[in-house]
Amino acid sequence: MSTSLQTIGAIKSYHHQAQHLVKNYLLADPFIPYTSVLTGIFLCKVVYDLCHFISNSHSKTYIILTKIQRIEWNNRGISTVHAIFISAMSLYFVFWSDLFSDRWHNDLVVFRSSRLSCLGLGLSIGYFIADLGMIFWKYPSLGGLEYIVHHSLSGVAVAYSLFSGEGQLYTYMVLISEITTPEINLRCWYEEFNGIRC
Repeated sequence: MSTSLQTIGAIKSYHHQAQHLVKNYLLADPFIPYTSVLTGIFLCKVVYDLCHFISNSHSKTYIILTKIQRIEWNNRGISTVHAIFISAMSLYFVFWSDLFSDRWHNDLVVFRSSRLSCLGLGLSIGYFIADLGMIFWKYPSLGGLEYIVHHSLSGVAVAYSLFSGEGQLYTYMVLISEITTPEINLRCWYEEFNGIRC
């Protein structure tokens, strides 16, 4: 009888902890996080369509590509725009913003966040979700298991930082690595121009 009471007590304890997490982290200020994630997904679709339109009207190579090559081409356009955006945001928050400066704040840097920092992370999560969706849609043409693992882990890590408000400085420090993505995409576009598979 006492074992079942302990089990019920443990379940109630976990239930209260879960309620606390949802109330104080996930639903504390739902407008910016959820809206920015949805906006990120929408902007990925807009960039995809713009990349298709611009490439279709201004590139002779794009027209002769196969359907999956055009999808990959447009997907790299989304990737490049995201990389430029998140790299600029990351550089700003890590090197120039006063948000993570000890001169203006007395609290721990790990707990600092702002609406702008949350907006940037939310848009980035929207990109990871949209890109994962495209990878699953055309699997394995746009990337194999390694892309799925990379995007899933990245999205979960950024989402934790966004929804908990913790570790945003460190998340932005890691996201600075996205600065290399445009060069990689440019190399792949160049190889597509020359008929080499990236």
